[in-house]
Amino acid sequence: MATNQISATLTQADRDTVLAAIATLKEKLPFLLDLTAEERRSLPKMGDKSRAFVSKALEVARQNPDFLPRSFDLDEMKRDVELFESLYPIFLALTQLQELVDDTVVAVGSDAYAAALLVYNFAKASGKGSGLDAVADEMSKRFTRKSRKVEPQGATV
Repeated sequence: MATNQISATLTQADRDTVLAAIATLKEKLPFLLDLTAEERRSLPKMGDKSRAFVSKALEVARQNPDFLPRSFDLDEMKRDVELFESLYPIFLALTQLQELVDDTVVAVGSDAYAAALLVYNFAKASGKGSGLDAVADEMSKRFTRKSRKVEPQGATV
């Protein structure tokens, strides 16, 4: 058998506690947005390199508000920068947690799938008369590929 990557359990109580903690996070962050893929693509992004630029721009705007148009909302810019700075450590922590959960789900799924393949191969190998033919046939449906029908040339739909 392949190397087992993880051997752990998650109790229902712990699972419920984790889900409640996630619900609390959502509750404490009621302003979170759900952008479409197109909205994400269209927005300018602020990464690590842009943080210093944004901070300097805010400071320039604070010290020299007279050159900005009246419609420019300096207080809103300040709130946006402050919210970004408050959310960024949360973002980093959640990103790390998401990567750990993703890797664990991949590893445990791989362990389970590899074990299932072994069971299937043993069931097939046991062969006729062992009472496993129907089960092995049922399991084999996982590997059946649907064939594409190729339209004969010149056929009209």
